[in-house]
Amino acid sequence: MAKRVISTQMQEEDIKIETSLRPQTLEDYIGQEKIKDSMKVYIDAAKARGEALDHVLFYGPPGLGKTTLAGIIANEMGSHLKVTSGPAIAKPGEMAAILNNLADGDILFVDEIHRLNRQVEEVLYPAMEDYAIDIMIGKGATARAIRLDLPKFTLVGATTRAGLLSAPLRDRFGVIHHLEFYSKKELTTIIMRSAQVLGVEIDVKGAGEIAMRSRGTPRLANRLLKRVRDFAQVKYDGRITYDVACFALNLLEVDQYGLDKLDRQILTTLIVNFKGGPVGLDTLAAAIGEDSGTLEDVYEPYLLKNGFLNRTPRGRMASALAYEHLGFPVPEI
Repeated sequence: MAKRVISTQMQEEDIKIETSLRPQTLEDYIGQEKIKDSMKVYIDAAKARGEALDHVLFYGPPGLGKTTLAGIIANEMGSHLKVTSGPAIAKPGEMAAILNNLADGDILFVDEIHRLNRQVEEVLYPAMEDYAIDIMIGKGATARAIRLDLPKFTLVGATTRAGLLSAPLRDRFGVIHHLEFYSKKELTTIIMRSAQVLGVEIDVKGAGEIAMRSRGTPRLANRLLKRVRDFAQVKYDGRITYDVACFALNLLEVDQYGLDKLDRQILTTLIVNFKGGPVGLDTLAAAIGEDSGTLEDVYEPYLLKNGFLNRTPRGRMASALAYEHLGFPVPEI
């Protein structure tokens, strides 16, 4: 699969700038107002009582700010943040070592927590509930269990697939939040702030145009801002206006709905080759030269969510919006 400019997954180029663009406090964090308001209350209450914050789970699509929120919680609580990810912890002993090295009030952030090994997950149950872990020492008849007390820590979990979390683990989180996609207004504010940090001149209309094509995702908005900045510096006077943004994004083949060349190819193939459908997933994948798994997991969700594609028992169908967007006459039913 070719690398897509509009992918919301973390890419190497994002790592270089994301750290500097991430807000450090809840006040600076833009969007997710309900989550911000409730987290502010929980953090202030925990600080007033001198206790560790309840365990927190954030879930939602990639690129919406789950990792950023974990860093903000650590800053607001005035504690250290330890970062790890589900696939990185292979053995229960590794999780026990990480937990044992925490200090009172520390935040342990586990990204992609749904990918934790089941044995590793079971170490977390007593750790989250009783702040203790049970370790087996010795083998056979001489084996015995000892209980190690742990500092009062806070586990912050992030996942893109909340449904894959086991029920016992999910139930041990005191605070569970779902991150929503951002509005155009919120993304415009984020782009204006990022441009200020990057030292780029931008006007509101230019920022609005980038925001409109960012699929409701701050990570993608920041990546597109970087690309448009390059065009502004080389082809124009360095300032990002509405015309500069349109020129750059059209060259990158990202349209006003945030669809790229491949998204439009899927819809065009569906309309031209299959008269709008219904058509089976494997047939459609073969027609565009993509793997059916990639088509279903990578391309389809956004097209379905925004009403360009319909999934029926008989196969995939192009919607009236897809016909209108691509300039084809809508067929009469």
